[in-house]
Amino acid sequence: MTAPRLVISDIDGTLLNPAERVAPRTAAAIGRLAERGVIVTLATGRPHRWLQPVVEQLPIRPRCVAANGAVIVDTEAGEIVETHLLEPATMSEVVERARGALARAGLPGLSIAVELPGEYSSDQEETFHIGPGYLHAWQAAGYVERGEAELLSAPAVKLLLRNEHLQAQEFYNAVRDAVPARLAHLTFSMREGLLEVMRPGVNKQLGAMALARHYDVDAADVACFGDMPNDREMIAWAGWGVAMGNAHPELKAIANEVTGTNAEDGVAAVLERWV
Repeated sequence: MTAPRLVISDIDGTLLNPAERVAPRTAAAIGRLAERGVIVTLATGRPHRWLQPVVEQLPIRPRCVAANGAVIVDTEAGEIVETHLLEPATMSEVVERARGALARAGLPGLSIAVELPGEYSSDQEETFHIGPGYLHAWQAAGYVERGEAELLSAPAVKLLLRNEHLQAQEFYNAVRDAVPARLAHLTFSMREGLLEVMRPGVNKQLGAMALARHYDVDAADVACFGDMPNDREMIAWAGWGVAMGNAHPELKAIANEVTGTNAEDGVAAVLERWV
C-alpha cells in the first residue's frame, strides 16, 4: 500500500509496548506522518476514561474510538461526540442467555460489570460498576459495587462478562451461540476470561467508519492495526489491515500484512515505510 490518508491503531498489544508505553520510535513515526498530512488516530476496547493517558504520549489530538465503537471522543476538545448504548433489557437477556449456556455445558458461571457513559476524563472511575463476585482482569484503581439488578438498570456503553476459570476463547466458544448478533455484539480483547458486549452492530468497524466520514477518507485509503478478535471487523474493512506479530491467529488470517510484535515496535516498522 502507498501512504494511507488515515491510520487507525488499536492500543493494548498494538500501539503500546509490554510496558504499556508508546515507544519513542512509534511516537516519532506518528509525528512525521502527521507532518505530511496523514491522520493517525486510535480505536480501542478501552473505556473512554482510559484514553487520555495514551493520547498524552502522542504528538496529536485526534478523534478516537473507545469501548469497541460504542463511544467516539474528540480528544482535542475533551468531549464525547457519539455514543451507542446497550439497553437494560438487552443486558439482562444477554446475562441470562450466557449463564444458561455455561450451565448446559457444565461450566462455572459468570459475574458482570458495566461501563457507563460519563465524560471524557481519566478521573471518571465512578462510571465503572461491578456486580457481586466480580474479579478484576486488570488493576482497578476505582469502581462502584452494585447489586446485579441495579447494575443492569441503566443504559451502558459496554457490558463485561467475567469468568476467571476460563480463557477468553473458551468462554466465547461456550456462549457465542446463545448471544446472537441481533441481540448484541460479543467479542474479546484479552486472553483472560473476559467477554465484551456492545449494542448490535457496534464494533470497531462502525467506529472506524465514523472516523473516516469525519475526516472525509475512503476505506481504501485507511490502514488499521490490531491484535485481537475485537479488531477483526475493522481490519477486514480497511484498505490495508495490519496484524501484529503477537496477534490472535484469527486476525493474522484476515490481515493484508503481519508486522512485528508490540515489543518490536511493529506499528512503527510499518509507519516508517510511509514517511
